[in-house]
Amino acid sequence: MGGLGAIGVPGLIIILVIVLIVFGPKKLPEIGGAVGKTFAEFKKSTKGLIDDEDDDSLKKTNKKSDDL
Repeated sequence: MGGLGAIGVPGLIIILVIVLIVFGPKKLPEIGGAVGKTFAEFKKSTKGLIDDEDDDSLKKTNKKSDDL
């Protein structure tokens, strides 16, 4: 119904406790670093795609202006 965005604070706390139990406190910094690097790479890739799309639309606009 509300989707993933409706987890809330209690749900996040439960998830963090489960992750702590499963992986243990020694592995959490490694997991956090890996997740952070993954998100950074994803953000970089999506920004690159958006920039490429903007460049393509700008080229099309410039070409139409030159044709006039």
